[in-house]
Amino acid sequence: MNTDGHQIKVGGVTVQVVRKAIKNLHLGVYPPNGRVRVAAPLAVNDEAVRLAVVGKLGWIKRQRARFDSQSRQSAREMVSGESHYYLGRRYRLRVINQSGPGRIQFPNMSTMVLHIPKDASPETRIRVMETWYRGQLRELLTPLIDKWQAALGVQLSDWSIKKMKTRWGGCNPDARRIWLNLELAKKPIQCIEYIVVHELAHLIERHHNDRFVAIMDKHLPHWHLHRQELNAAPLGNENWIY
Repeated sequence: MNTDGHQIKVGGVTVQVVRKAIKNLHLGVYPPNGRVRVAAPLAVNDEAVRLAVVGKLGWIKRQRARFDSQSRQSAREMVSGESHYYLGRRYRLRVINQSGPGRIQFPNMSTMVLHIPKDASPETRIRVMETWYRGQLRELLTPLIDKWQAALGVQLSDWSIKKMKTRWGGCNPDARRIWLNLELAKKPIQCIEYIVVHELAHLIERHHNDRFVAIMDKHLPHWHLHRQELNAAPLGNENWIY
C-alpha cells in the first residue's frame, strides 16, 4: 500500500515523501540532478521525516556535489569524432557514407563506424543507432532474464525494451511484466545484470523495503557496487536516473 507522494522543504532542499507499508525510513539522493526522496512508514509524520533529513543534509549536499561533477554527454549530432558508448566502453564514431541500409561496425576496440547514406538526416542516423542498440541489448538480456528467473524462482509474462526518461527499469508485479531502458546498452554488463535482478526481485517484493534488500543481498551480494557504478557512468544528454 502506497499513499500519494508529496513534497516538503528542509533546509532549502525539496524532498519527495512517499509513505509505504515498510518498517524503516529510507532516504535516497538520485542522479542526475540530486533529487531527494524519502520512503517512510505509514505511521511516520512529516515532522519525523524532516528531522531525519536535517540529520543527513551534509550527506545530501555531498551526493549532489558528486552528481554535479559527473561527466555528461552533449547532444548527439551523429557525426565523425563524437564519443559513443557500448557496454561501458567509449568509442570514437566514424561516419562512412554509402548507399543501402544503415549499419554499425567495430573495426577495432576504439572505433564505432556508422555506415549511412550521405543524405541521411541526424534523426535517421539516431534511429539506425538505436535500432542496433536495441538488437544488441535484446541478445544480452534474453539469457540474463532466463538465468535470473530460475535463480529467483519467478516467471515473467512479458518483458520489453523501452526508451525511458526517468528510470533504468520498471516492473508491474501484478501483470508480471518488466521494462528495461534502451540506454542500458551503453552501460557495463554487470550494471545491466543488476537492473535485471532488481526488477525481477520486485515480482517477489514490490517495495524497496528490508525484505527487498535481503533478496538483493542474497542473490547479488555486490549489488550496491553495481548500482554505484551505474550511477557514476557518464550521463546521456537526457536525464536518465535510477
